[in-house]
Amino acid sequence: MDIVREGFAEKKKRRRILVTAGVVGLVVLVTIGISQLEPAAPSVEQSSVWMDEVKRGPMLRQVRGTGSLVPEEIQWISAATEGRVEAVLVQPGSAVEADTVLMTLSDPQEQQSLLNSEWQLRAAEAELASLRSQLESQRLEQEAGAARLEAEYQQAKLRAETDRELARQGLLSSINLKMSESNASELSRRWALEQRRLRSMADLVDSRIAGQRAAVEQARAFLNFRRQAVESLHVRAGLAGVLQQVSVQAGQRVTPGTMLARVVQPSKLKAELRVAETQAKDIQLGQKASIDTRNGVVAGTVSRIDPSVIEGTVTVDVRIDGELPRGARPDLTVDGTIELERLDSVVFVGRPVHAQERSAGTIFRVSPDGVAHRVPVEFGRSSVSTIEIIKGLEPGDRVILSDMSAWDEFDRVRLK
Repeated sequence: MDIVREGFAEKKKRRRILVTAGVVGLVVLVTIGISQLEPAAPSVEQSSVWMDEVKRGPMLRQVRGTGSLVPEEIQWISAATEGRVEAVLVQPGSAVEADTVLMTLSDPQEQQSLLNSEWQLRAAEAELASLRSQLESQRLEQEAGAARLEAEYQQAKLRAETDRELARQGLLSSINLKMSESNASELSRRWALEQRRLRSMADLVDSRIAGQRAAVEQARAFLNFRRQAVESLHVRAGLAGVLQQVSVQAGQRVTPGTMLARVVQPSKLKAELRVAETQAKDIQLGQKASIDTRNGVVAGTVSRIDPSVIEGTVTVDVRIDGELPRGARPDLTVDGTIELERLDSVVFVGRPVHAQERSAGTIFRVSPDGVAHRVPVEFGRSSVSTIEIIKGLEPGDRVILSDMSAWDEFDRVRLK
């Protein structure tokens, strides 16, 4: 006989509800716990990253640039006259003296102008000689006339004195005395005028001779100019050194001002460096530098800073202070390092890939357990391979300097 159990269905239903609620709560708790767990740190090969240790001490600030060696003395040779290149006598790379003829030009018109100038000078010199002879003849004639007047005056003077004595003795009438005195007085005035004419004639001779002499000098100067023009058809180096470039060929016609060649002095070179404009702001004249010619390193000094920016770079000239290594020549590619300043007792580290001077960023700091955590860092002054740490790192910290952009979504990585 079955016994009826009262309330059994309600207890079973209640138990089922409690079990279900417990399972749901457990799932919720597990889900919350899992969500609060950090994602697993990705692994990075330690050999594939570049690490450095933060240090405290002196830091040498430097900037680096690439460029080439250029001559300090360059002689650009241009055509002085129009002409045709007859022959190129010296090839680039040859040693030359200042009077070495590099090439010859020809211009018939210049030759004709030279001949015309020579004839003009001869004509001017002949005219000067003729004028001098003519004026000398006129001067002599005038001096002869003055001498005759002087003789006549002296005779008239003596006659007047004689007549005056005779008149005093009553041997000559007063009319004759007056006539002889009047004649002497007239000749005296004429002789004085002739003396003035002689002085005026001397001045006239000097002025006319000077004018014609100026014409001769003008013709001579024009002839010298034409001779120089013809001489310039023999193109000379003008500087002892090495012929670096010839810009024309035989048979080519050139006009005045056309660049013909370039001569340099290979023993006097300077480095012309191109430095990024962001790094060039602290460069000053007189700073020390070192130039790597790939065959040796030589010391130098900053001698010029170009005020203009070309394609994001500033041109800096470095004067070479030491002896250049063997093989150094114009246009040789070089690397240069310029010393900006020496900082004492600063915290610094090797420069990370994307670190910028006086900016904020992040960097992975490696803990002793081999896990690298991303930390914020404030950078200060920078150099070629080092950068100052203002905040975020302490001396002794080991950090990753390599490009870690592939792990931008992670705040920690594990080194293995």
